[in-house]
Amino acid sequence: MTHALRNIALAALLALAAAGAGASGSHADDHHADDASGQAAAPTELSDGEIRKVDPDSAKLTIKHGPLKGLDMPGMTMVFQVKDGAMLDRLQVGDKVRFRAERISGRLTVTEIESVH
Repeated sequence: MTHALRNIALAALLALAAAGAGASGSHADDHHADDASGQAAAPTELSDGEIRKVDPDSAKLTIKHGPLKGLDMPGMTMVFQVKDGAMLDRLQVGDKVRFRAERISGRLTVTEIESVH
């Protein structure tokens, strides 16, 4: 292998390693961590959102939401677990909601949700 080719290969490997290291501390990982004791993080305030998908089979909701201040998250669209599957019975795609999300067992979970009329 020539010296130049070896340097290119080394640079590519270093770039991949750096990308992998960044992924381990990624934004997504930050939002699925419990506090140091392994317990759920403290409850957060209600946030505004819009239901994009209701998945009763897996007890999940996709919500387009504004900032989740208590969880230090910007606005985005993401999938949440729900604490109680019965919450899904009264929700439809397009509903405007106010909801509380908490970290429970390493997952962001909707613990409270109400429709906004």
